[in-house]
Amino acid sequence: MNSSSNAYSAAGVDIDAGNRAVDLMREAVRSTYGPEVLAGIGAFGGLFDAGRLQQAESPVLVASTDGVGTKTKVATALGQVDGLGEDIVNHCINDILVQGARPLFFLDYVAMPKLDPDLVARIVSGAARACRAAGCALLGGETAEMPGVYAAGELDLVGTIVGWVERSRIIDGSAIAPGDVAIGLASSGLHTNGFSLARRALAGEPLLGPHPALGQPLGQALLVPHRSYLPVVETLANRVSVKGLAHITGGGFDENLPRILPAGTSVRLDPAAWPVPPLFHLIQRLGQVSQAEMYRVFNMGVGMVVFVAPDQRQAALEAVGPQAWAIGEVVPQGRERVLWPWSVSAS
Repeated sequence: MNSSSNAYSAAGVDIDAGNRAVDLMREAVRSTYGPEVLAGIGAFGGLFDAGRLQQAESPVLVASTDGVGTKTKVATALGQVDGLGEDIVNHCINDILVQGARPLFFLDYVAMPKLDPDLVARIVSGAARACRAAGCALLGGETAEMPGVYAAGELDLVGTIVGWVERSRIIDGSAIAPGDVAIGLASSGLHTNGFSLARRALAGEPLLGPHPALGQPLGQALLVPHRSYLPVVETLANRVSVKGLAHITGGGFDENLPRILPAGTSVRLDPAAWPVPPLFHLIQRLGQVSQAEMYRVFNMGVGMVVFVAPDQRQAALEAVGPQAWAIGEVVPQGRERVLWPWSVSAS
């Protein structure tokens, strides 16, 4: 047995380190469990009692998978991985939230070339923290040690979420019509998108110490966790009729807004309608990135867009407060689905 264990360890996989990682994260993971969790960490498969869905008229399950991307490179370079778990949970929550779904449970996948139990536990503890805030069970996951696949010092983080929504309350954007208002909800930073371009643009800039353009360390600004829009959207839904929601992730505005716009409509956006955080200006200047590309890659300070009828514009803004702005209007479809001042068809 020792010979076999030593052989596997010599090949780059440490079973004992994997067990230690599970022990370190166990308490944090179990802190997300309610009575619905029948089997979680340590089981071959998580068991979740879906009995409460029997009270729904026509429940629909909604699932999504995503990753943190190369934000992990900034986090590992600084040794500040604690927020990555929140990043992936909140990103996934927002992805199903746009269809009106609320989370039930979450599964994580952490991979690296050589397992660092303490590092894994810090990441998973962050995920547990975000799950608790959302009333979501961290039902299970996978910690993979993969020498030869990942470079030394690297890690990958992926998550899968399952939620539910009443069929009659699915938000699909079909009710959006010309004249409706696009309300932008503030982001907390880059969230989990555009880091490959950001890292290239900012290469050589110091990550530690106050940055003159930001008033805080660059590394700190880059690693602010992805914001969960679950609380604010729930507040909005109690005040106004939400016609559509778009999570501004990879592809920025140009790729994500058309995903919920009905045929025959476009949205005309006014980039002067909201304050763009300094970090985005710094990336644009140092990376010599065009205005159009910035808004196609990054969220530019708006992480979620909500569509409401024009007579509910003020109620929506008042429900959210100063972290929301009326940023555009739905119009009959032009040559492009998202119209900017610099668009040829925006005139």
